[in-house]
Amino acid sequence: MLSLLKIKNLALVDELEWQLETGLIGVTGETGAGKSVIVGALKLVLGERADKGLIRTGEVSCRVEAVFDLTNAPVVNAILEEAGLEPCDAGQLIVKRVIGQTSNKQFINNSPATLTLLKSLGDHLVDLHGPHDHQGLLSTDRQLAMLDAYAGAVAVGKDYRTAWQEWRQKSEALYAFQAAGMEGERELDLLRHQLEEIDAARPDVSEEEELESSYQRASNSSHLAELAGGACGLLSGGDDGLLDQLGYLQKMSRDLERVDPSLRDTLEGVDKAVLELQEMERGLSDYLGDLSTDPAELDRLGERINTLETLKRKYGPQLEDVLRHREQVAQRLDSVENRTEHMEQLQAEVDAARVRVDDRGRMLSEQRRKSAPRLAKNISGHLKELGFKQAAFEVRLIAHTKPEAGGFEEVEFEFGPNLGEPLKPLRQIGSSGEISRVMLSVKSALAEQDATPLMVFDEIDANVGGEIARAVGEKMARLGQRHQVVAITHFPQVSAVADHHFVVSKEVEDGRTCSRLVPVTGEERIVELVRMLGGGGKQARAMAESLLR
Repeated sequence: MLSLLKIKNLALVDELEWQLETGLIGVTGETGAGKSVIVGALKLVLGERADKGLIRTGEVSCRVEAVFDLTNAPVVNAILEEAGLEPCDAGQLIVKRVIGQTSNKQFINNSPATLTLLKSLGDHLVDLHGPHDHQGLLSTDRQLAMLDAYAGAVAVGKDYRTAWQEWRQKSEALYAFQAAGMEGERELDLLRHQLEEIDAARPDVSEEEELESSYQRASNSSHLAELAGGACGLLSGGDDGLLDQLGYLQKMSRDLERVDPSLRDTLEGVDKAVLELQEMERGLSDYLGDLSTDPAELDRLGERINTLETLKRKYGPQLEDVLRHREQVAQRLDSVENRTEHMEQLQAEVDAARVRVDDRGRMLSEQRRKSAPRLAKNISGHLKELGFKQAAFEVRLIAHTKPEAGGFEEVEFEFGPNLGEPLKPLRQIGSSGEISRVMLSVKSALAEQDATPLMVFDEIDANVGGEIARAVGEKMARLGQRHQVVAITHFPQVSAVADHHFVVSKEVEDGRTCSRLVPVTGEERIVELVRMLGGGGKQARAMAESLLR
């Protein structure tokens, strides 16, 4: 339920903090007192776009904050987690909108949020109805969802839609395969040529680096041999070679060490230098032995590089792309060469998916056929209580020629307010008073199935009066037993049956007009009902007391 609504600097409201209870909450007040501000604030919480014209004159921003105590926390938390926000702590959701002169901001549990997220959450939190807010009721898709909820067919409907989507996907794959057709021998020749060209080269991603290195060595083999041979000559070239000279130095150092052991640390590097240079000379000799100067090897390496570069230019830009293209070509070639087999396989998958669609669709249709008359009868009963004594209501199922996303049929709520007149779809009803009462009847019939915790009725009792207004109020009171219901009304018959009664009034403070919202009980409530009845005196007071009883 909505436990707290805070408004600051919105239109005529400078500051309001409204704590709400369960049940039916009546909100009354004179025209222009600011009752619409409450609805406007809730619409902001539900993600409706706003502009700076809502900001109270002289202020730089306005703010609306709503606190919801959740009974459907798992549903709300799933939406929050999908949006990357933390789930609600202790089942409490806080939504805040700040409207500024240059920018607007919105927050959920103190984290920045988008209007789209607010709207998504709002669908599960508040059901708001005004004199012209019946588009949802007029939508055949919404009517179908209502029927499924009443029939207890929501799970079956979900299974059906999953099966239908799978059938559609497989049907589209089959159609695409058929439409593509077989492009003849030219495509086959091209595919085979590409596959043979890549397979003949046997490209290996791991060979590229070593291949480039080997080619560089082979193409510079003469210069490398000259340099390595020169280095070997310096190291071991006869009596003048470094190794022979170091041998003499090594002998001298040993003699010096024998004569003066204190030179050991000074001369210990000689042996290490001899060993390292000997190792270097052996390495260079081995390198010279392995170094190929064969022109044929250089040509082979060059041809291999050219082959890989050609493949990369055609199917690359990298060898990984060449190999990926090879797999795609092989799959397409297999598809073309085995067209009949693939066609039969796809058709079998489509047929199997259609069997699942038909199976779940028949189950869904059966539940709808059984429940449609019961729902129509239930709604008709509520309509009679709301003054439509001779009205007829029908939940008509219209079969599709083929399975659709919603099932084998669509639904049309049809209503005839007058005896002898044909029933018409709800969208063709022009009277806002009639459609408001129809909407309230539908809501009453679906009270047990409707999971939306808060319902807001904004003057939907307009254009009715007397006993009908009383019946509207009682209907809302019954809804208040299962939902939190806020009814903004001008009728004393409605506000008298509310569990809680609040009055909106205008006051002038420091030369500024402000809207105030205060609870009324006891004598204050009687006074408000007397005002709504249109006058004072004992008769009006007696009527007010009678309404409360």
